[in-house]
Amino acid sequence: MTALVTGASSGIGKDIAKYLASKNYDLILTARREDRLYELKNEIKNVNVKVIPLDLSVEENCFKLYEETKNENVDFLVNNAGFGSYGKFLDVPLERELELINTNIKSLHILTKLYLKDMAKRNRGYILNIGSAAGFLPGPTFSSYYASKNYVVRLTEAIHEELRRDKINVGISVLCPGPVKTEFNKVAQVRFAVKGLDSEYVAKYAVDKTLKGKMVITPGKLMKFTKFIQHFAGEKLLTRISYNVQSKRQS
Repeated sequence: MTALVTGASSGIGKDIAKYLASKNYDLILTARREDRLYELKNEIKNVNVKVIPLDLSVEENCFKLYEETKNENVDFLVNNAGFGSYGKFLDVPLERELELINTNIKSLHILTKLYLKDMAKRNRGYILNIGSAAGFLPGPTFSSYYASKNYVVRLTEAIHEELRRDKINVGISVLCPGPVKTEFNKVAQVRFAVKGLDSEYVAKYAVDKTLKGKMVITPGKLMKFTKFIQHFAGEKLLTRISYNVQSKRQS
């Protein structure tokens, strides 16, 4: 069995890779930071680990990754590459937003399409897309990130239903955690008032639920409660609440 994990150099991606290795998946790891990938490779002793350093915000690198791995028969794809950018829409540089869209949306879409086609032919496999609780909400002062995760959630849900109706034995899931203790906050330049979940716990929870066929994975009681409550609030109220929460996050 072989798993491909993008954004594997730190945080949830790194912990997912380690957990999949404990389940005897050979690993293909990709991220921009080559040194971090080789550090992780040296930590994992029980399976084969292949490192492919790439910046997936560059479209051609997504196709390059597929071409280099298409004969590996990837059984488990984890689309974890992504980042957030905090600030009001008028203030965030367009170049930064386009890099975010290319990483969080375009690369995930391309890789899901390419590897899913192969999995469907073999009639087996799993895809885990890393979304966020942000994918259920509007996100004033964090608009591009929230919008990107809305895309990830809805795309995954739609594909899940198509596969179910066509009786294709491939599982696709989306992980939607709230705050997690990773480098995300530093990159996005925000802080969270709510205590973050442990990354290792979230990684294990996500993989286990994916293997059980869960479509939307929400670790932690707070996020389950938040997802439940949002059904009772109108869009205007949700947007105003979201703004008030986000405006307190700037570090």
